[in-house]
Amino acid sequence: MTTKAHIRYKNKNGDIVPGASTIANMLDKPALAPWANKLGLKGIDSNAYSKEMANIGTLAHAMIMSELKNEKLDTSDYSYEQIDKAENCFLSWLEWRKDKKLSPLLIETPLISETWQFGGTPDFLGFIDNTLVLADYKTGGIWREAYIQTCAYRQLAIENNYPAAEKILILGIPREDEKFQEVTYTKFDNGWEIFVLLKQVYEKLKKVK
Repeated sequence: MTTKAHIRYKNKNGDIVPGASTIANMLDKPALAPWANKLGLKGIDSNAYSKEMANIGTLAHAMIMSELKNEKLDTSDYSYEQIDKAENCFLSWLEWRKDKKLSPLLIETPLISETWQFGGTPDFLGFIDNTLVLADYKTGGIWREAYIQTCAYRQLAIENNYPAAEKILILGIPREDEKFQEVTYTKFDNGWEIFVLLKQVYEKLKKVK
């Protein structure tokens, strides 16, 4: 099994700043404890399981990125089971995109906000057919923090001189028998305002010993 290190975002002074996903994930997750308890009753270590699912998600993202960039992907660090489940995600994405024209401006490109002091890596910013879309791929279901995270990505792209996305698209691409999901947003102010508030809480919590 492989484990990919998280990206460490640094501002122009070389200081580490938090990622958008770290900030968005500060929201309470009431379903998390029952989920972990259910795994425990089955004798499954929830931490090890989460790491395994994260590795599958990382590989699925890499498969999509390689397809969009027309690059060959090295999967030698992954197990057969990880590759198999990541390919399920990838095939779902291929099925979704087969009748669409994708013209990327950004593909998994790390960005930094010097104004708000955070970083992020949007999965995709570009045109889908004739609409400018910021897209994000989720392999573990779509939760409310995904909206907040992607609104932050949209603002991050704008600050880095990319055009403002007209639509946010969040795709839930299944690893096994989960249902394929497609969620779109065309209003962003609420998500961005929540992100700013969470960022303020994050900074204040750092001062609490």
